[in-house]
Formats: sequence, structure tokens, C-alpha cells
Amino acid sequence: MPKRKAVTETLPPPAALGFSMPAEWERHEATWLIWPHNPVDWPDKVDTVRWVYGEIVRKVCPGEIVRILVNSRADEKLARRYLARAGADLSRVEFILHPTNRGWTRDTGPIFVKRMGGIVGRASRRPSKRPALRFSTTGETPGRAGETPDPLPGETAIVHFHFNAWAKHDDWQKDRRVPETAAALLGKRLFNAECDGKDFVIEGGGIEVNGRGTLLTTEQCYLDPKIQVRNPGLGRREIEETLQRYLGVTNVCWLAAGPVGDDTHGHIDDICRFVNPKTLVLIKETNRKDANYRPLAENWERIQDLRLEDGSRPEVVPLPMPVPLYFAGNRLPASYANFYITNAAVLVPTFNDPNDRVALGTLAELFKDRPVIGLHAVDLVVGRGTVHCLTQQQPA
Repeated sequence: MPKRKAVTETLPPPAALGFSMPAEWERHEATWLIWPHNPVDWPDKVDTVRWVYGEIVRKVCPGEIVRILVNSRADEKLARRYLARAGADLSRVEFILHPTNRGWTRDTGPIFVKRMGGIVGRASRRPSKRPALRFSTTGETPGRAGETPDPLPGETAIVHFHFNAWAKHDDWQKDRRVPETAAALLGKRLFNAECDGKDFVIEGGGIEVNGRGTLLTTEQCYLDPKIQVRNPGLGRREIEETLQRYLGVTNVCWLAAGPVGDDTHGHIDDICRFVNPKTLVLIKETNRKDANYRPLAENWERIQDLRLEDGSRPEVVPLPMPVPLYFAGNRLPASYANFYITNAAVLVPTFNDPNDRVALGTLAELFKDRPVIGLHAVDLVVGRGTVHCLTQQQPA
């Protein structure tokens, strides 16, 4: 696949051109992953986690391409070996050479928007005939605004939200360049997210959309004035307006906080998810003695007042919580809400817990058009995230 030139757009922003962020259940061209390599993410468990990646890729491949960022040719060779032994269809996998700091593609990978209207393309179910992608971040420099024609219906583009390691860690410089690499590789417009002349920071795990105009997030993640502050000096109004400009949403709704152990400080994808344009699942802790009971109960209070973009109330379905999981004495943010919707299936983290069956049954009743599959995530959650945190969808 030839390397093309990314076009960095400044004005007007995506929403003004008719772009918006599609819902996750809408048709994908591909799923993006980062091959696990940093032992800080999964202490003493990186090898085990690679086998879990094999299972993820095996389940995703029947419905769409899988694009995997690798640090080196040696990592690509290693990944091929694991994936082949796991039974994944390697003809549906494309490898992209791009060094990364961490492995959380939901937050570092390209966040796509799509221009609505017209005939929307559909991802092919046939095996990919293209060779493995090989792209170096030392390639072409993104071009100037105005070098591409007006957007067409169905066109997709990428918004660069300037990842900064959750305003918590120092190793983010390689990860921040992933959207640039993706835009250059695919020949997509690259919109630079700004507010008041400064880079605007969000992560994919911190937002949830229904593809019709409503976006969910949490005050804990983006409005806390002291802890992991992504955008110093910006308040609710500025954040909402920026999300509207760059993601094409019209309605931003705020829940309170997430479960204990979440080192992102309140990502919505561990809390509340859309399963269709008018239905949400929301995690619920029933044990009053559990540390999660009060913050999650506040979300249930707030959801009663939530309205969708058309003013209607969503249907809200409870998802249970597993019993607490710990690693090295620290509580882990295990949550069934961290599922990922692919073209071929819905992948749901499971935790060797009696509530696994309840969560899978609940989601199977809600997703009638594709199977709901459990994915063993006890090792994944040691890294404080599971299947949704690892993936990023590219709409068709």
C-alpha cells in the first residue's frame, strides 16, 4: 500500500464540513491495535497478554481488517508467530512500523470522524490482497490545509487530540504521533484539535457517542481541577464546545466518576456505553460496603436526568460488577462495560466471576445482530484496562 500525504486541516473544523464521529456498532473498515511490548503495562504478564491478543485478532478478523502497530521488524515477526499459533487469519492483518510508548490504542490511536450523507462504503469480507504495511514515522511531512478537495459523503478523516499519557506519565511522545502516522498512511485529512490556541487533549476511552449527536463523558476525567488535568484552564463550556466542533456532536452529557483502580481517572468506557442510539448500559454495584457503591450510585442518580439529542430519555440497562480483583495489593478496574463492538461480534471482558454469565446474557439480549463472546480478561486488567482500551475502530 503506497504511502500518501496527510493533509492537516486547521479551519474550518470537522463539524463545519459535515463530519461527525460514528457509533462503534456502525460498519468498520478496520480495527487498530498496538502489539504489547512495554512490561510496565503488564508486569510479569506481557507474554500471557500476547496470547490474549491472539484471541482478540482471531475474533475480529472474520469481519474486518486488523491493523497492528509494531515497534520493529522483530516485533512483527514475533506477532506473526503468536497470531498464527492462535489461529488468526493473517491475510486480514496489516502491520505498521511505528514505535510506541504504551499499548492502549483506544487512547493513542486515530480517532475517526465521517462525513455523513450519500452512500456509505462497506468493509469487504473477502481476505485482504494487500501486503503487510510498512511505514516509518520518518516519512513524509503532512501537507498544508487546502491541498485536498472538498469532502465527499462517506469520507473519513482523523482528529488529532494530542495524547499526553492521561496527564500522569512522562512517556507519551511516540504515542502522540500515531494519528499523524495513520493519516499519512491512509491519505486522510488530519484535523488538529485546538481550544484557545492550545492543543486540546482527550482520549478515546474518555468519550462515548451514539452516532446521532450525543456524547457521554465524566466530570472526574475532564473537569477535576487538580488530578490529571488534561486541559488546564478549560471549563465545562469550553470542553463541550470543542467536542462539538471536532466530533460533530450537539449534546454533551456528564456522569460523575468511574470505578476504583482506574488510573485514567474516570474513563467513560468502564462505566456507561451505548448499545444502540437510544439504549445505554450502566454499571451498577449492589454491595453497599464496596468502595464503588457510592460513586456508581451517583451515576445512576444523574442518568435519570440525561436526555438524548432529540430530548428523549434513553433506556438504561444495568450491568453488574464482578467481585473485586487485586494485583500486588491494588484494586483493579474490572468492568463488563469495557466491551468492544466489531463487525463480526461483541467482545466482552470476563473475570472468572459468577456475574460473567449475567453480563454476557444482558448484552446478548441487546445485540441481536452479532454474537456476544466472552474474552478472558483477568490478565489484561492487570494493566488497568481490557478489550475496549486496547482497540480503536476505523469506520468504513
